[in-house]
This record gives sequence, structure tokens and C-alpha cells, in this order.
Amino acid sequence: MQNPKLDDVAELAGVSKTTVSRVLNNRGYLSEKTVKKVRDAVKTLNYQPNDVARQLFSKETKLIGLIFPTIANPFFGQLAYQLETQLFNRGYKVLIGNSKNDPEKEVSYLRKLMANQVDGLIVGAHNEDIEEYHNTNLPIVAIDRIMNGDIPVVSSDNYKGGKMATELLLEHGATSIVHTNGPYDLETPARDRRRAYEQIMSEHGLPAVTYTIDFNWTEVEKTKVIKGIFEDLKRVDGIFASNDTDASLIIKIAREYGKRVPEDLLVVGYDGTDVVRLFKPELTTIVQPIELMANTAVDILMKKIEGKETPMQVVLPVQLYKGETA
Repeated sequence: MQNPKLDDVAELAGVSKTTVSRVLNNRGYLSEKTVKKVRDAVKTLNYQPNDVARQLFSKETKLIGLIFPTIANPFFGQLAYQLETQLFNRGYKVLIGNSKNDPEKEVSYLRKLMANQVDGLIVGAHNEDIEEYHNTNLPIVAIDRIMNGDIPVVSSDNYKGGKMATELLLEHGATSIVHTNGPYDLETPARDRRRAYEQIMSEHGLPAVTYTIDFNWTEVEKTKVIKGIFEDLKRVDGIFASNDTDASLIIKIAREYGKRVPEDLLVVGYDGTDVVRLFKPELTTIVQPIELMANTAVDILMKKIEGKETPMQVVLPVQLYKGETA
């Protein structure tokens, strides 16, 4: 028996093929009676809509591309999960690319996603000077990344988070405080954590010392820098890490140098992902509202797809999770 076609559904429901397509694509106003007749016919015939036909009618693929440095990182992993959930609930599927912050790899993913005719992109990669981002009418939203002046950015309040972390370390008695952050020439909202740290330290008449730990470095490369902190600054008594995975590594290496946490060294992380708080609940950290960030990014992307006005920047509140490390 041949698979039922759109014509068969239309004939059984007693409506036109256009009406069937409108029901399948949720487009335009239709009476409940008409919608029910079409859906009953679809069920009776066990009709499976042809994705190609659906795309030709709606001019939509119902696909959204996600480009992140790596979903192996707890923050991006949880963010991708939340985005996929939100998009699925709205009838979209996702294609994910891990760029590793490699511009060539990001361009490759970007071109492949465009070739698949995705309806939009949500980007969390670092590379802002990629020509394809500037020469496309494709709806794009960035999360915690500055792409160009035409792409909306959703981020947490990084300055407030940096301020909260630094002030907490000072309140608990630390005076020789180090901050770890990404490359200074990388213009991202996360740089505001560093700006806040430097300003608060300056207000207290204390030196601000930042060590660069690149997001993409291996654990061996990060370990070398962290060991350098303890060897260069014998009296360091507080560290504000730019993310929770680095904070966890810092605590591990601190033990090798005979430093007890929190007795000899206070540590505050950043991100507050579910997985880190599950496996390292003692870590004091600044919690980003990951689910809210995902919801907001999807809301903005849907508006852009619909051709509506959108804000160019949305900054969402952070919270302090009080563990035992600071």
C-alpha cells in the first residue's frame, strides 16, 4: 500500500490541499472544526508530513543552529540543553557545532548551517570578526559574546558578579587576592568580571593581579599557570576564578602546595552549573541564570525570525551561592 499523500488527507477531510498545509504548519486562522477534520484525517490515514513539502510551503526549515566553543564545558553543556528544550517546545530542532574558538572551524560550521537553511542561529563562540556574521540576513542572537553591532547579546550581570565575588573574599579577610580570566584582548561581557575585580581592589588600596587562563587550554597548560600563582605569590590568600572548572583545579593544586581551603586560601568560582554544584557542592560560586538566559535568547530569536523589533542587549541578574570555600 502506498503512503498516503496530501491529496488523500484533503479528500478525506473535505478541504483543499492548502487548508491541510495550513493546519500542518499552524499558519493563519482556521476554525476548530476545520482543524479537527484535518487532524482526524491525518490520524486515520497515518499520514506523515513530507518535510521538504512543509519547507516549500512555509519557507521555514524549523531548524536552529547552535555554535558554542564546546558543550563539554558544564556551562555550555547546560546552556545547550536548555536551548534545545526551549526550541523543541516551540517546534524546532537544533544542529550543534563545537567551534573550540577556532575561527576556521567556526566559519566551516557557519557555512554548513547556512547550507542547511536554518531559520536562525544562537552563538556562544568568541570569534567576532567573521565575515559571514556581517553579511547575512539570518536571524542571530549571541549569548555572553559580542559579535557585531547588529547581533543582540544576552548575558548575565558580569560586573555585579565580579563585584560580589571580590567583596566576599575581602569581607572574609583575604588581602592578597588573585583573579583568573581569559585573554584581555578578547572583548566579551565576561571581561566585566575583571573590571569589577580591579575596581574593588583599587577602592581598598590593594594590588589587582590577574593571571590569564585561556578557555581552550588543556588541563596541563592551566596547571602550569596555576602553579605559577602559588610559586610567584607565596602569600596569596584569595582567588576569584573566572569559572567553576578552573576553581576546582585551583583547589586541587592548592593542596599540593600545602594550602588548606578555606583555612589558608579562599576560592570563589563562577557559573554555578547544576553538574558542578552536584559534584562539588562545597564550592562558593557566582550563579548565572542559565535557564533564563536560554529562554531570553530563544524569545529574542523568535522575534527576529518574525521580523519584530528586539533589544540589542539584555543583562540578567546573578546570585551568590555560599559554599564552604569562601
